[in-house]
Amino acid sequence: MMTDRTLGRSGIDVSALGFGCWAVGGEWSDLDGRPLGWGKVDDDESVRAVRRALDLGVTFFDTADTYGAGHSERILGRALGARRDEVVVATKWGNLFDERTRTRTGADDSAGHARRALTASLTRLGTDRVDLYQLHLGDVAPDRALELRDLCEEFVRDGLVRAYAWSTDDPDRAALFAAGPHCAAVQHAANVLQDAPAMFALVERAGVASVVRSPLAMGLLTGKQAVGRALGAGDIRHLPPAWLAGFTPGAGADAAWLERVEALRDLLTSDGRTLAQGALGWLWARSPRAVPIPGFRSVAQAEENAGALAKGPLTSRQLAEVEAVVGRR
Repeated sequence: MMTDRTLGRSGIDVSALGFGCWAVGGEWSDLDGRPLGWGKVDDDESVRAVRRALDLGVTFFDTADTYGAGHSERILGRALGARRDEVVVATKWGNLFDERTRTRTGADDSAGHARRALTASLTRLGTDRVDLYQLHLGDVAPDRALELRDLCEEFVRDGLVRAYAWSTDDPDRAALFAAGPHCAAVQHAANVLQDAPAMFALVERAGVASVVRSPLAMGLLTGKQAVGRALGAGDIRHLPPAWLAGFTPGAGADAAWLERVEALRDLLTSDGRTLAQGALGWLWARSPRAVPIPGFRSVAQAEENAGALAKGPLTSRQLAEVEAVVGRR
């Protein structure tokens, strides 16, 4: 059974598995109409899924103000209700959006926007503090990033934020935030198909947590994708942006990527794991600081993901075998 993990130097304990709340935000898009969500959702099912995750020991939930143009925060706040103090809530800021049209309208890395965004997130979440507040723009200029780090320290002093982080895949940028006294984590992408050695090395040096987004490779590691199986028009994977690997516009999962998944299937499903549970186990074996945050939209998905906690990390031998299969050793 996996134990709790501490977010860096913050003293904030979380379950070794968090849940990412991007998908429960429902459909939203950019100004050109390209999807940014994961398709339609049932809000009542989302609420049930969050509460089931809580019952199964998950105490860390990660969202962002822009997911569903505010809708994800509202759903998470509704689901937690009186159990808010049992969990650690992470959200993000930096994007601009219109809640009425459910559209992302731009980005703003100014201090003024950060203050407004924090106030709005607290309202939507129905809480008086954010446990982990994360910059959601991965390419902010270093000088501005230092200003925002100082601002986050003010938020901590004011009691509005307990700790902060940067969601970025640039180790040099992440290091700027990680040097802050109350920086507790870096959020970055990683999974068994797409390792992130520089980021894992950074979190180890800096003594912060690794909040791992896309731990299931945007669904490729769930075993539910197939060649030629198109995704709904409201799903970001239907028209994937440049950063989203493994999917072909209008055609679903890419055959070459699915072949890589099949090559790993027997290893990842060892010891009674599902494919997704094995992928999460790889991340725990990869780094003792990793807190993966798989997405979910149903009670069944919540139960499967939370079930990985009982299985724990892959063994060192299994980890070495995985690395050999994917050609990293």
